[in-house]
Amino acid sequence: MSTSIHPKLEMLDSVMESLIGVARETLLQTARLAHRRSGKAGEGLKPGADTPLWNELRRRIANQLGKRGEGALLARFLGVSRQRLHLMIKANSAMPDAERVLLLLAWIIARDQGKDLV
Repeated sequence: MSTSIHPKLEMLDSVMESLIGVARETLLQTARLAHRRSGKAGEGLKPGADTPLWNELRRRIANQLGKRGEGALLARFLGVSRQRLHLMIKANSAMPDAERVLLLLAWIIARDQGKDLV
């Protein structure tokens, strides 16, 4: 019995393969580093070496934000302030919640296809 996937979800396939490939490489590199510090129980992840998928997605988004005002449009699309978007994408000191990560994936896929969601 085969499971069919909605055509719009198939677009995620190439992006996810790319992210997973880069994440594998990054994980191998970080495994060679010193012991990882574990946070307190229930503490959320912080952006850095332990978040290779986020690092790759963040890098791809940053590369797409070239023209003046694109960051403001993306922030509006995500429902966050421009300052919060800056902390997530440029400063790499914050991470978005799951819903905003999915919106970012949809945005980057649309950009890769030459479309604009905002």
